[in-house]
Amino acid sequence: MSAPRTSAGRAGAAGRAVRREAHAKLNVFLRVVRRRRDGYHEIESLVLPVSLADRVTVRPADRLDVKVRGAERLAGAVPAGGLNLALVAALAIADVCEHGGGALIEIDKRIPVAGGLGGGSADAAATILALNELWRCGLDDDALAEVGARVGSDVPAMLARGPVLVSGRGDRTRPARVAPLWWVVVPFEFGVRSPDAYRWWDEDGGPSGPDPAPVLRAAEEGDAEALGRLLFNDLEPPVVARHPRIGRARDRLLRAGALGAVMCGSGSSVAGLARDRRHAEALARRWDGAIVCVGPPGPPEPPLRRGGRGPMGR
Repeated sequence: MSAPRTSAGRAGAAGRAVRREAHAKLNVFLRVVRRRRDGYHEIESLVLPVSLADRVTVRPADRLDVKVRGAERLAGAVPAGGLNLALVAALAIADVCEHGGGALIEIDKRIPVAGGLGGGSADAAATILALNELWRCGLDDDALAEVGARVGSDVPAMLARGPVLVSGRGDRTRPARVAPLWWVVVPFEFGVRSPDAYRWWDEDGGPSGPDPAPVLRAAEEGDAEALGRLLFNDLEPPVVARHPRIGRARDRLLRAGALGAVMCGSGSSVAGLARDRRHAEALARRWDGAIVCVGPPGPPEPPLRRGGRGPMGR
């Protein structure tokens, strides 16, 4: 898949490759405040990047081209046409970069697709950061955030490269302090479209969640026991009403000993909070496909481990 934007004579950036990790995110809380006149929703959320990540590599090329690799069930689910957010991101930064031109964008997929983990937005953010370096655009963080907001509501948060408190439609961010926390993520083979989740919240007359101050305090202090009781996602009740398997997965995580469990973003994945890495790995071993991760990620990133028994949420 490619786009007709040719190199502007900088294919040169010494023929080098630039790599960026595209970290998945968890919403420690997600509060829907109201529907806006423009059709978007005003939200508040603590967005936490985690060690689960795709890898984005960009190289000089004569035109913009995106290639997706990885497990067939992941790579095959990523659109290879104009809907690929990495391509949209590349076109957006090319429009504001004096030296923008061609590039080969290679994405190694590890993040489950359409699971509320922000994989597409993470790939877009990593593409913007990598092309800013490859093309020597010299854009600062504010300019990069403006580019990201043109690509998608979640992209500015993924550009922040750390935990952020988001507001507006998700495009306004400010840094947040979060101590390292261990999680188990349970993905499903089906996704939930964000517009559907918000529409269902409207249709069901969904209430807004509580004051998030206690959540922010527990996250900053790394008090996993307290935080587990405080996790919430206003989109979870309307989505679970239409996809009961998500609710069953959440309940099974809690029965298995997770300190708390919450739907990721608009769904369908569910995240369970653990006391520590050992506890997270013990939880993950109960179910096929469960992913252990830590957030925020730090160097060196811990290896991911997937669970090994029976499917979740059946």
